[in-house]
This record gives sequence, C-alpha cells and structure tokens, in this order.
Amino acid sequence: MASISSPGIGSGLDINSIITQLVAVEKVPLTKLQTEATSLQTKLSTYGKVQSGLSALRDAASALTRSSTWGQTVGTTSDATAVAVSTSDTTTPGNYALEVQKLASAQSNATKVYASADALVGEGTLHVELGTWGPGQTTFTPKAGVTAIDISAGPPAASLAQLRDKINASGAGITASVLTDATGARLVLRSSATGETNGFRIGVADSDGGNSDGLGLSALAFDPSAGILTMAQALAASNAAATLNGLSISSTSNTLSNVLDGMTLTLNKVTTAPVQVSAAQDDVSIRKAMDTFVTAYNDLNKLLAEQTKYDAGSKTAGGLQGDSAAIGIRSQMRAMIGASSGASTMFSRLGDIGFDVKLDGSIALNDGKVKNALANLPETKKLFANNDLLTPSKNGIAVQMRALTDRLIGIDGTVSTRSEGLRKRIDLNQDRQEALTDRIAQVEKRLRAQYTALDKQMGALSGLQGYVTQQINAFNANSNNNN
Repeated sequence: MASISSPGIGSGLDINSIITQLVAVEKVPLTKLQTEATSLQTKLSTYGKVQSGLSALRDAASALTRSSTWGQTVGTTSDATAVAVSTSDTTTPGNYALEVQKLASAQSNATKVYASADALVGEGTLHVELGTWGPGQTTFTPKAGVTAIDISAGPPAASLAQLRDKINASGAGITASVLTDATGARLVLRSSATGETNGFRIGVADSDGGNSDGLGLSALAFDPSAGILTMAQALAASNAAATLNGLSISSTSNTLSNVLDGMTLTLNKVTTAPVQVSAAQDDVSIRKAMDTFVTAYNDLNKLLAEQTKYDAGSKTAGGLQGDSAAIGIRSQMRAMIGASSGASTMFSRLGDIGFDVKLDGSIALNDGKVKNALANLPETKKLFANNDLLTPSKNGIAVQMRALTDRLIGIDGTVSTRSEGLRKRIDLNQDRQEALTDRIAQVEKRLRAQYTALDKQMGALSGLQGYVTQQINAFNANSNNNN
C-alpha cells in the first residue's frame, strides 16, 4: 500500500515550491531549444513557400520558351452562322474567301408505315454494305477497308423496335431509329457518317423466300443497282462542296480540318456570297503568358522581401531575416530580370519591351512598349525563347530563367540543400529536447528524494528538541518545588 506523504510537514519548509523553482532553472535550456525549434520550423515552412514560388516562376518561364505560346492565333469569320472557324498554334495567319455550294450529307432511308414500333416486320438476315453510289445509283462501289455486316432477325419475327436495336448494336455503319407520327411508325436508317463513300445498300435473305417483294423482312431491302427499292430513300449521301479563294474543294464532312494547316472550318449552311475567314496572331493570349510570368516573379519577389527584412519600427524580423541563401535567391532573380540576350537584333533586355523594374524589385509592364514588341513578334520571341546550346549568351531570357529556377529547386539546389539542412537541425533539436527532458525528470526525482529525506530528518530533530525541552522544563519545575 502506497504511503501518503506531504513534503514540508516535518520541517515546515515549502518543499514543493523550492523544487519547482530549482526545476525551472533546469528548464531554461529546454525553453531555448523549444524557441529554436519554432524558429527552424518557420524557416522550413517559408522555404516551402519559396520553392512553390520558384516552381510557379519556372512554369511561367517555360511557357514563354515554347513555340506553341508564340504561335497562338485567333480565327474570325464574317458569318458564323454559315462558316465557323478555329485555329491553332500551327495556323499561318492569312485571309480567305469561302463560298459553300453544298453541305455534306448522310444517306437516309425509311420503311413503309407500320401501326407502331411494336409492329412485327419479319425474320431473316440483313446484309448491310457501305460504299459509293454511281450516277443514277446504277452502280455501287464497296468502301475500301470496310467489311459488310450480316444482322440476324428472329425467329420469331422481329418488330421495328427490335430491328432498330439490333442494327444499332451491329456496328454496320448505319444508325436506326423509329419515327412515329400521326400516320404510324417507320424505321429510319441513316449513315453514321456523312460523305459519298458512306452510302449503303441492304440485301435481305427473307425467311419467307421473298427477298425483294417488300413483305416481311424484305421491306428493308434497298439496292437500286439491282432494281430493289422496297425501302424509300429520303436523302442521298454526298460530299460538301465549297470554293476557297477560287479553288474548288470537296469534303466527306462539313468540318474541314485538313484544308488549311492548323485551321478548322465548320460549314453550317450553303452561302450565296463568299464568307471572309481569317487567322491572325493572338496578341491577347501571348500577353496573358507575359502577365503570368510577371505575376509569378512579383509574388516570389514580395515573399522574399517580406521574409528577409527587419522592421525597425515594430522590431520584428521576417522568418528568413539574415538568411544568406534567401537573400542570394532574390539577388539572382533581380539580376536575371536585368540580364541581356544576344538572340535578337532589336531587343536585348526585357526593359526594351516594357518590363520596367520598380524600386521594390517588382515588375510593371509598359503597355505601349509591349504592344510594339508584339508588333515585332519574331524578335520578341527570340528575346524570350531562343535556345542556343553552342552560344549561351544568345539564349533567351525565359530560357535563362528556367535554367536558373531549375538549379535553385533541383535536388542539389540552394532551396533543397537549405531545406534539408533545416530538417536535420530540427531532428537534432528534437533529440536534444528529449534528452534534456529526461535529465530534468531525473533531477526533479533526485531533488524530491533529497528534500523528503531532509524533511524527515528535520522532523525527527524537531521532535527530539521538543522532548529535551519538556524534560528541562520538568526538571526546573521539580527543583523549584523542593526549595
């Protein structure tokens, strides 16, 4: 059974207070370590932000080294309801006149009218073949590389809805649907793609033996070249026809994606007059890439400035105040913004095209100079994106900036090395805290043992003193009585 102790009862001393004060003295180094740990964690966290800022700057610089950024174009059309236009970074700027004589269409056929979609048609096999119809549909040329598809129906006899589902699941190159109106229901078959080569003919092996009599499954037969017309044709397959700058063009699709390099023209309707389409340099997108670079640079510059400064007024220091690595990174960034490149004969520095550096190290774009630079795009592109492995002095500024940020955040770069050093110091600090905490616990334990023993000893002495005093008092009293 544990004994109950109350240090200080025997001696009258405030032992708990004494021990607490002595232990507090022992904890002074621990408190310093804890303060140091907080500072180290703050620095490590700040370097994480610096790394993110450098990564953002690196990505923004990389964008300005890509040809796709400088080649961006924008398309315009004088009549978007007739012709829509889109461009890419491979489009050559230019103006074109496009007149649409005919839109591409898909072949469309329909059966006779039935009572409903559930009406039974027949059973047998459909033989669907894609290809091109000759003049007057007297000949049919199968589409190269495409195999005819056989589709089984029944037994029992299949309905319009069942035939629709079987055809759509067959992958035969035609799409089926049931059209229902006031007269009844019809099965409509349509080429899955437009263009003359996507016409189709349908042969039927009808279970009733009549393959072209229009009864049973033969109601779907269609082959004008053999005189079989039991299914009516609503629309023939045809190519789009247009004139581009006076040149006749034909396309199986209404989307012309291979007529002009990098430009896609979508034909929406036949025109009565030429539609003007154009592709021009996309200054808005290029300026946006520049703005992104400036924003990334300014954000990083602001972060480094705030974290390395000392505010004399408030007597507070940034998390990286006095950190030579952080100060060095900011210096390298500012030096790069003012660096020169021999790539362009017109522009040698970013300042030449409107990248003005302010007193706080941030960049502000001069709209007038930037506009002039975009009017001389080939030279501006060189200033940013030229990459010369043999003559580094001719590398563009964005190429140089990307290389610098790569070095700084690389595995052996300043940021990585500094962060790893901080992590090691944090680990060492934690080990020292743990060791010191253990030592303080042992000191407190020893002090309590010593003061408890002292308390008991002083309690015993106090009792002995009381006894002696009592005996002396008794002796004196007895002597007085005898006298």
